[in-house]
Amino acid sequence: MTPKPTLAVVGATGAVGSVMLQMLTHHADVWGEIRLVSSPRSAGLPQALGSARAGGTPLAAVRGEECEILALDEEVFDGVDLALFLVPEDVAARWAPVAVSKGAVVVDTSAAFRADPDVPLVVPEINAHAARVRPRGIVAGPGCTTLALIVAVGALHAEFGLAELVVTAQQAASGAGQAGVDALRAQLGLVAGGGDLGTHPGDVRRAVGDTTGPFPGPLALNVLPWSGTPGADGASTEEERVRDETRRVLGLDRLRIAATCVRVPVVTGHSVSVHARFEHPVPVGRAHEVLATSPGVVLYDDPTAGDFPTPADVVGTDPAWVGRVRRSLDDERALDFFVCADNLRKGAALNALQIAESLVTDLWDL
Repeated sequence: MTPKPTLAVVGATGAVGSVMLQMLTHHADVWGEIRLVSSPRSAGLPQALGSARAGGTPLAAVRGEECEILALDEEVFDGVDLALFLVPEDVAARWAPVAVSKGAVVVDTSAAFRADPDVPLVVPEINAHAARVRPRGIVAGPGCTTLALIVAVGALHAEFGLAELVVTAQQAASGAGQAGVDALRAQLGLVAGGGDLGTHPGDVRRAVGDTTGPFPGPLALNVLPWSGTPGADGASTEEERVRDETRRVLGLDRLRIAATCVRVPVVTGHSVSVHARFEHPVPVGRAHEVLATSPGVVLYDDPTAGDFPTPADVVGTDPAWVGRVRRSLDDERALDFFVCADNLRKGAALNALQIAESLVTDLWDL
């Protein structure tokens, strides 16, 4: 019998890492040893860990067992077959090649390698086959906003042929990491009970003071039409990534895409308003059938009964939830719809684990 592969989880103590440990516990047990690794930038170390050994060695639970958290260094990858990187892109850029040099296949969730032509960008529901060719030994996953919309959009593209895409993403605070969540919670505490806050220019900004954290302004009682850093022609890097990643995953290098990213006062769960134009007229009934039968998608679409997805409903779940599916009022070839997904699950941890599990099937034949 082929021995089960050894897995390293780099960034096991961060927000995405804690979700990954839950998933590893509840998914099929295809792994042998699981090594939990903490990068220098991992957030939330004290609160993420359930206990510590005598002497202060931190522990975390996975598969019902307490495992020691190992420091990130070269030796930690000795004997590792596959490494999941759930860390910021500068950490991944430095350490993923080290893991590869030690013989591991790397699955990375950061932006470090997404644009590299020698690194496949993979969403298993759409292009799982792409992971089989990886010249650098690395497979990347798209960002959390792209992952919120791509499975539904990809299913419709396969049926109707996508011609153009316009999206507005409403991004949760956790998309900016634990610092984003902490900033939002601090701001909510400061504005709670302020009955007239939000009715005068600048009053919310004054109330939250210096608690803006990673955001360019107050997020509580507010929305911020900016995410990322400055890109080309007034776009943000986050908006450029939605365009570039969607094109790569769908194999549509010249697809016209307009993206606007807005940060909203939600802890977890990205939402995307989508206007998708296709090559031919699209019957709404057939679009419903496609979405309802697509892996990774839940169709939840009966507005008259109050049935449509919201972040508060989908947080903690794996699929992309789709509702408000309707033909565009002015274009019979276009659909408008609304998608919600947990940005820590399908938006990061789940997609990476799905890639890893598909590689297990290909490489170890378990």
